Amino acid sequence: MRYAQLVVGPAGSGKSTFCSTLVKHGENTGRTINVVNLDPAAERFDYSPIVDVRELIQLDDAMDDEELRFGPNGGLVFCMEYLLDNVDWLKEALGEDDDDYILFDCPGQIELFTHMTVMKQLVELLQNWNFRVCAVYLMDSHFLVDEMKFVSGAMAALSAMVNLELPHVNVLSKIDLLDKAAKKQLYRFLEPDSNDLLAITHDEEDKMTAWHKKHYKLATAIGNLLDDYSLVKFFPLDVHDEESIVDLIMLIDSTIQYGEDLDVKTKDFEDGDGEDDDDMQG
Repeated sequence: MRYAQLVVGPAGSGKSTFCSTLVKHGENTGRTINVVNLDPAAERFDYSPIVDVRELIQLDDAMDDEELRFGPNGGLVFCMEYLLDNVDWLKEALGEDDDDYILFDCPGQIELFTHMTVMKQLVELLQNWNFRVCAVYLMDSHFLVDEMKFVSGAMAALSAMVNLELPHVNVLSKIDLLDKAAKKQLYRFLEPDSNDLLAITHDEEDKMTAWHKKHYKLATAIGNLLDDYSLVKFFPLDVHDEESIVDLIMLIDSTIQYGEDLDVKTKDFEDGDGEDDDDMQG
């Protein structure tokens, strides 16, 4: 059995930082965690990928082609579809080692995993290649500054969960960048309750324009949808807090049942290393 995290989320949510943090943690704890870069538009990251999609195709290839002439969004979709048309390249690059633990650092175009099928097709390929896959959805903690903005971000997470049909872990990233006041309110967003997040006073309601009242009614209806399904919960991640990193890895490992099928590794000890069997018995 092989194991994989599909690391998804909007652009700037900290996906590459998340991957490099887990790689460094693995190095410090004697655990091998590898990364595959699936972002054809990536410029830099702090890890050494075992597979880099830019060796197959880059975003500039699609944007500069005189026949294609794609923009950034269309170019990213084309690059991912091109990857699926060349799955033999990816399969050969990944190899066939058992017990692999690989993070797939995905592009930040949210459409790829909220309603398009390209990432779901990739998941199905990985599962056919004996990978047990978990989706890790990152959302930037700056969404905490506005309750309605947070509800919108939570709906995007729910859309990804429904579309990918995978065991799913939602992560609230960049917690270390929050000020003290925001950190005190953090618990309200980890298991969001729309009635709490969107509550307003009568005075606030009276000051609303007709447009704002309609917008608030829509946000409340969406919030109730999240409450009804009770699917969207967030785990806070501070990349500078070792305990936070360990807790998150344990949660993800449990989600994909990592370790249950690992082979027991034994070491052979040869006789004659100072004591023979008779000496040990005597």
